[in-house]
Amino acid sequence: MSDQESFISHLIELRQRLIRAVSAVLVLLVILLVWPGAAQIYDLLALPLMRSLPEGTKMIATGVITPFVVPLKVTTLAAFMLALPWVLYQAWAFIAPGLYEHEKKLALPIVVASTLLFFAGMAFSYFFVFGRVFAFINDFAPKSITPAPDIEAYLSFVMTMFLAFGVAFEIPIVVVILVRAGVVSVAKLIDIRPYVALGCSVAAAIVTPPDVVSMLALFIPMLLLYEVGIFFARFVQKRAETPDVPVSEKET
Repeated sequence: MSDQESFISHLIELRQRLIRAVSAVLVLLVILLVWPGAAQIYDLLALPLMRSLPEGTKMIATGVITPFVVPLKVTTLAAFMLALPWVLYQAWAFIAPGLYEHEKKLALPIVVASTLLFFAGMAFSYFFVFGRVFAFINDFAPKSITPAPDIEAYLSFVMTMFLAFGVAFEIPIVVVILVRAGVVSVAKLIDIRPYVALGCSVAAAIVTPPDVVSMLALFIPMLLLYEVGIFFARFVQKRAETPDVPVSEKET
């Protein structure tokens, strides 16, 4: 097979993988629109905020089509998250034939672990952080103010927090990859702990809302996850430092 034919076959396979991934998202989107429905999914997303607001308070929509568009965006995101394992499998099936055996053994656990950690970061922000942050803001606000959050602004805030906590929970994966690639050693990671703590505090202050609760809710897990990454990196570094024995030597 010539290089041009090989390139075309790869493009065809890539198109097929993309069609399968997009089709899965669309099928799940249709299912979610039928049941439980876009409005119910948005209400579920808004539940942490609504619980912290005074009884009878409702969110507002300032745009003409916002009450339709925003729940649709949330439902599309939910469909993508549900289809993410299948989407990642399609990506893995496309690149796996071009990897060496040792790369496959490392890449697959990293893909699975990074996906689970990202989901864990989103769940942590939804179930633990949101309620405390919104309660803190509501208690801090003057009693003369009647809160009326906009649904589009709330979605933007939630997406920012989901992304921030999802990425923050990837710290162990980043640490393991850096050690496995030989970029940094475990001993060096231990030495730079104070600088990492400073960087985490700055990142938490920039990403989260300007309140102490949300900042600590991101800062503390980042430090703990950094330590988790160091723990697992010890095993990866030991394996990396073990010299590979050639097959000919093993046979003799």
